[in-house]
Amino acid sequence: MSAPHILAVIGSLHKKSATRVVLMHVAEALRADGCTVDVLDFGQTPLPPFNPDTAWSQPGFAELKARVERADVLLLGTPDYHGSVSSTLKNFLDHFWKEFGGKLFVTIVASHEKGLTVHDQLRTIARQCYAWALPYGVSFAEKEDLRDDAVAGDALRRRLEMLARDVRVYGGLLAAQRKSDLAGTEPGFMAKLRK
Repeated sequence: MSAPHILAVIGSLHKKSATRVVLMHVAEALRADGCTVDVLDFGQTPLPPFNPDTAWSQPGFAELKARVERADVLLLGTPDYHGSVSSTLKNFLDHFWKEFGGKLFVTIVASHEKGLTVHDQLRTIARQCYAWALPYGVSFAEKEDLRDDAVAGDALRRRLEMLARDVRVYGGLLAAQRKSDLAGTEPGFMAKLRK
């Protein structure tokens, strides 16, 4: 089984984003485990608001779509805004759906209140797009778990180590099965995505 290719999506535009700090920590751990990681930071790669009349013809959309299609795993980080995902992350998710089919969604939420509703909403989006979702997500509180723009809390560090391991293992298994399903002829939910 080969290591999966991960698209790490930073769902925050804040220059001193705690979400970015934690996603970059996980990205480095995944790279150390042999995975390839593509970091999508909308502070560097702006994405216009989703408009179904123009979204797919916008400059840069074809390149972004190719990045999403290459991914086996979508590592989604967002702050908890009023018990929901950030508009930045939701805007990204609104641009795609078929591209997510059969891939693994992994959620990380910066929250002062556990972020449970945010994780649930991202799992719902995964389900609606025929994607898989890791059965748990990681939440953290900036003031408790980060120091000097780095992961500082031992409990968070251990949880992120577990997450990186599960991304590598289950992301790799699902990627291999997805590839097989797309190349095969048997019925299954991936059959509708065959070319």
